[in-house]
Amino acid sequence: MTTLTKLPYDEKYITEYSEKHNEPAWMKEFRLEALELANNLELPKPDKTNIRRWNFTEFKHHADGEKINSLEEAPEAIKDFIDTENENVIILRNQTVAYASISKELEDQGVIFTDIFTALRDHEELVKKYYMTDVVTKDEHKLTALHAALMNGGIFVYVPKNVKIEAPIQTLFWQEDNEDALFNHVIVVADEGSSVTYVENYFSQNETEKSVSNIVAEVYAHDNAYVSFGGVDHFAHGTTTYINRRGIVQNNAQLDWALGQMNEGHTVSDNETLLMGNGSITNPRTVTVGRGKQTQNFTTTTRHYGLDTDGVISQRGVLNEKTTAIYNAIGKIEDGATRANAEQESRVLMLSKGARGDANPILLIDEDDVTAGHAASVGRVDDMQLYYMQSRGISRKEAERLIIHGFLAPVVNELPIETIKNHLTQLIEGKIK
Repeated sequence: MTTLTKLPYDEKYITEYSEKHNEPAWMKEFRLEALELANNLELPKPDKTNIRRWNFTEFKHHADGEKINSLEEAPEAIKDFIDTENENVIILRNQTVAYASISKELEDQGVIFTDIFTALRDHEELVKKYYMTDVVTKDEHKLTALHAALMNGGIFVYVPKNVKIEAPIQTLFWQEDNEDALFNHVIVVADEGSSVTYVENYFSQNETEKSVSNIVAEVYAHDNAYVSFGGVDHFAHGTTTYINRRGIVQNNAQLDWALGQMNEGHTVSDNETLLMGNGSITNPRTVTVGRGKQTQNFTTTTRHYGLDTDGVISQRGVLNEKTTAIYNAIGKIEDGATRANAEQESRVLMLSKGARGDANPILLIDEDDVTAGHAASVGRVDDMQLYYMQSRGISRKEAERLIIHGFLAPVVNELPIETIKNHLTQLIEGKIK
């Protein structure tokens, strides 16, 4: 049994925080119920990763961030993260809205794109319908309970029926304060027949101070809807990160994930898609690069419930120095999910003798009339590839760099915003030097 420690937060803290943000009564009660759960529930137990000594609670109350008048005037630290020509952008700086813009066209169509606290005030019933009800619940374990109790920022996106948003919408979460904590909640809802591309970036600068990021994203793709969810996470060495991104896909709907996880500190990531509807589809793609002495655990899951569902997982990881990482790809086909297709591929490339990677393909099948397959590999840069490239006049160092970028390209190329794709490429370049 895990030893349970009394949390350094009480009902008074939660009540005052909720009232400060003018939250509805049900939200305050929700937080208080979650606080009680957090004091009693145990930590999750990610496969082959001991997180009992990781920092999930030590942080200070966040400091408000300064406003940004325009994207052109954004600080140099974040300019590489944003598309200055995008009309639909929100920047949260230390969990306060520093910049927010939504085009008149989207507003006229009834699209909601706002921070979570504004959504709670202006669209209370809509938020209540989706907030930690079906995808992620507060009573799963200590980290989801903590999230529900201490949520201090986030985004709410709602796309009405049959509205198709052509250009991506983007959010940047900037952890500027060295000890700031992000208990971030993101909800993306695509109603029937709608489509949206949502991209988020997480960025921090705390190399030495202890802090924590506890992130939950809930995505709903209703009948005949399409959601493309892209994300680049880049938390600094001092941040311990828990990320839980999940989605529900209904009849003939599709949810695609393109995630670049470039964190420098310890990380646990859970990406799960529930294929509830007939003909529902998901394509989760994840790329990670680890270095230093960090420990990481990445689990990607597709759960098939409907008929004729299709889930194809692709994981690519590069490990350098003394980093350790676990990659789990899980395809679960439930009883009655006839003609489901569950495919998965996990590839891990180790650049040093001290790096340790473990790729685990897992198929759990409770139905006969299905197709499924998996592939997994853990290894080092191919000597024959290096030899061939060096024989063409390319240096060994440059050959390794090109091989690594080519290895990660299948996921990097799926990111839907060119500036974000370029930024992820730069992050990869910096980590593999």
